[in-house]
Amino acid sequence: MISFIFSLGYVGLFIISFLAASLIPLSSELFALGLPALGYNIWWVMLVATLGNYCGALLNYYMGKKGSDFILGRTMKIKPETWAKAERFYERWGQVALFFSWVPFIGDPLTAVAGALNMHLGTFTFWVLLGKG
Repeated sequence: MISFIFSLGYVGLFIISFLAASLIPLSSELFALGLPALGYNIWWVMLVATLGNYCGALLNYYMGKKGSDFILGRTMKIKPETWAKAERFYERWGQVALFFSWVPFIGDPLTAVAGALNMHLGTFTFWVLLGKG
């Protein structure tokens, strides 16, 4: 599977980055570090990984915005403790909390909570791109 993703190059990196930033527990770091070692341009790797991560976070945002109870509560099975941690993080840091969307385990729920709290999309985009980049 890993060699298949590497064989897709930038497209594979986008896919794995997208999935890793959604609520699916994956890590894209191996691919982001491996592609430059295979001769891919490091700037393109950073751009594609950041865009893939942002799109995955955007999916979380819209899941939180459009159906936080149904999608996140029933289908994705986010633990209540994880959701509560993300909410407390928002209470403490406000919108700046989205800068930490790159942090494993809490970053993905942060982006979903932003949608559930109806955060402005421009603000969401600014902080998530800053953090993911």
